[in-house]
Amino acid sequence: MIRYSAWVSSVFNPVIVGVLLCVVVGGAHMAHAVAVDEGRLADPALEAKAQRVMKELRCLVCQNQAINESNAPLATDLRQIVRERIAAGDNEAEIKEFMVARYGDWVLLQPPFKTSTVLLWIGPLLLAVGGGIILLIFYRQRSNVADVPTLTEAETARVAELMAASVDDVKDDGGSRS
Repeated sequence: MIRYSAWVSSVFNPVIVGVLLCVVVGGAHMAHAVAVDEGRLADPALEAKAQRVMKELRCLVCQNQAINESNAPLATDLRQIVRERIAAGDNEAEIKEFMVARYGDWVLLQPPFKTSTVLLWIGPLLLAVGGGIILLIFYRQRSNVADVPTLTEAETARVAELMAASVDDVKDDGGSRS
């Protein structure tokens, strides 16, 4: 028969409780991730046009996700604005201009190349070149280090002699050092 305290400690083990908590919280998060967007346009052609625009607009909350993939409340609002603008007769360029006027170039997943966004476009290249230069300097300095010379026969014999003496000292002490 299992003792009560052993059963309680096994059931309420912190690891088990932690795993169960992750499953419950993660499951709730996953259930939230499949939200349905209710405000679709009735005309399939207009909805397809809206989806094309939404794929090019960034969710300002998620930051690297298009608004058509995001479940953030702001993304839902932006999708609604896109649909309203399409229903009003705006073309894709006009909708993007409207969003950029409101939120800046950051709202576009592919921001235009201009002076205010030049760092976005050239930054990764500068980082790669800088990293390459650092690696080159590191490996050049490493190759300039002189090779460690090998031991001569006399030096090898002396090392073996010292090691044997060290082993003998340990045996004489009974294997304990103080």
